[in-house]
Amino acid sequence: MTRKTTHFGYETVASDEKAGRVRDVFDSVASRYDIMNDLMSAGLHRLWKRYTIDQANVRPGQTVLDLAGGTGDLAREFAKKVGVGGHVVLADINARMLVEGRTRLIDAGVAGNLSIAQVDAEDLPFADASFDCITIAFGLRNVTGKEAALSSMRRVLKPGGKLLILEFSKPIDAVKPAYDLYSFKVLPMIGKLVASDEASYRYLAESIRMHPDQETLLEMMKTAGFERCRYHNLAAGIVALHVGHRL
Repeated sequence: MTRKTTHFGYETVASDEKAGRVRDVFDSVASRYDIMNDLMSAGLHRLWKRYTIDQANVRPGQTVLDLAGGTGDLAREFAKKVGVGGHVVLADINARMLVEGRTRLIDAGVAGNLSIAQVDAEDLPFADASFDCITIAFGLRNVTGKEAALSSMRRVLKPGGKLLILEFSKPIDAVKPAYDLYSFKVLPMIGKLVASDEASYRYLAESIRMHPDQETLLEMMKTAGFERCRYHNLAAGIVALHVGHRL
């Protein structure tokens, strides 16, 4: 029987091996994750996430699922917005990232309306129609079965709810040469110097190139049953925010 395969960066691997390989990457970088994000993006990732939070437009009393939420920067802000009558679930498949997130949230004084769950985005362990809003920031490209994950997200989203996917995407042609140089030369060097992990950041650059571009992801969302789908290019298309609704 032929084993199903997928991409781990530019490498072809068995589909059932990818999750473990991705886990190893994030186990390696968890303690330096936020520092590396600031260095890699010159702090722009904070603006991209702020834009995502603004577009989510969550209200007091609502429920939010922050998938691949890692160290909890989006979840922290959503917890403020939904208030004591709402609830936020910080979810990630990686236990070490959740440990980092829990520590940061405790230090920030976030409690009461936020819980933490280790989950697989392809098979979410929540009841149908549980959340008003779902976000996944810089995490979908690491999911093996993206179609399954999108369907699972739609299932747990309430009618009238909104999905927001913030992810690296395909930049415009004018910036592509400089972006490629940075991705494959500078980024692994930063990883080696700051996080003592060149390989994980080479995987990052490769995984971005293998991720569906803006239009392809848009069609995948529509196929999964999302409606009123759109995307917004940020930083000349280096990053894109995709938005879809369950009506």
